[in-house]
Amino acid sequence: MHAIIFDLDGTLIDSAPDIHAAVNRVMRDLEAPLFQYSEVKSFIGNGVPVLMQRAMAARDLDSSEHGSLVARFLEYYGADSTTLTKPYPNALETLGKLRAKGHVLGICTNKPEAPTRKILDEFGMTELFGTVIGGDTLAQRKPDPAPLAYAKAELGDGPAIFVGDSEVDAETAQRASLPFALFTEGYRKSSLQDMHHGVSFSDFSELPDALRRLMAT
Repeated sequence: MHAIIFDLDGTLIDSAPDIHAAVNRVMRDLEAPLFQYSEVKSFIGNGVPVLMQRAMAARDLDSSEHGSLVARFLEYYGADSTTLTKPYPNALETLGKLRAKGHVLGICTNKPEAPTRKILDEFGMTELFGTVIGGDTLAQRKPDPAPLAYAKAELGDGPAIFVGDSEVDAETAQRASLPFALFTEGYRKSSLQDMHHGVSFSDFSELPDALRRLMAT
């Protein structure tokens, strides 16, 4: 059986609303203009330091404050990371079906490990995954292939597939030489035809069939 490794934000969960709320709490503290939801959603994908770097650049904030604003964001987000966040339709059921078929599952995300584990606990997903690699688990973050390679090694010696939603995920899979299944309803910015992927799916009920096609190749 294959190991199936998942991205988290924009793939298994729609977390952008809570991320948006936490970013705006930071902006409110600074008396800076608040962001629209679509703006913050476009900042997601490369981890919290880059998220805040993009937000600060958009508001012309002093770059020397980056470290303190990352810490402030993490404080706010860590305290309230699941109020508005929801798993995508059919995601939990599909994860259970994949486990029942004998696949081992993992997480490889750029979200820091602590809020990642909190969210997995909140939605009853923790026991589904054999490994959880966050954006601060290693020194590297996606699209560096090291976190994905580490997750694969944690799950055993067999073949693996990566499932994600973004340009960052697609590049990570390509650099790690792993087949990639693209969830089309997440946070990508590029058109489907412009992204590296082996198969795509728009609803998690379609994922088992998509994975079978990918495994066959």
